Amino acid sequence: MTQLALLTRVTLQRGLAIAATFALLVLVFELVRRKRLAERYAILWLLAATTLFILAAWKGLLTSLSYDVGISYPPSALFAVAIGLIAMILLHFSLAVSRLSDQNKVLAQRLGLLQQRVQEAEAERAQQAGGPFRQHADAQALSDADARELAEGEPRAPVAQELSSSR
Repeated sequence: MTQLALLTRVTLQRGLAIAATFALLVLVFELVRRKRLAERYAILWLLAATTLFILAAWKGLLTSLSYDVGISYPPSALFAVAIGLIAMILLHFSLAVSRLSDQNKVLAQRLGLLQQRVQEAEAERAQQAGGPFRQHADAQALSDADARELAEGEPRAPVAQELSSSR
């Protein structure tokens, strides 16, 4: 392979790396502009894309860094840096998912407590309205209404109003 062919291939690879990282930068900015990506997550992506763009565009920097760490082929160093940045982003997202999972569990527990309070309040109101026979009929009606609610996927108005009025 001639020197010119080797130079053209390396330049083509560098050009593709520059184009890909620039496209990633533009994509992140566009997603933030359209409010499809939160700013706190965009910062990581912008850091990663900017780092890769600088390494791809500044040939001397990538070459010197790759030889300093013992990588003989500079584009391989670029991919090693990219893999490291992606691992950092994945770790960040794993932490975010773990936090959201914990918050979801707490919210589900709070919802269960609120539902229990509503059922107790409805049972107490039914008992005050008509005695033990009325309470049994109301409890059965409540169970039937809960079954319909689950089937239809829509909350009953009195329960929703009672929840909002208890705040």
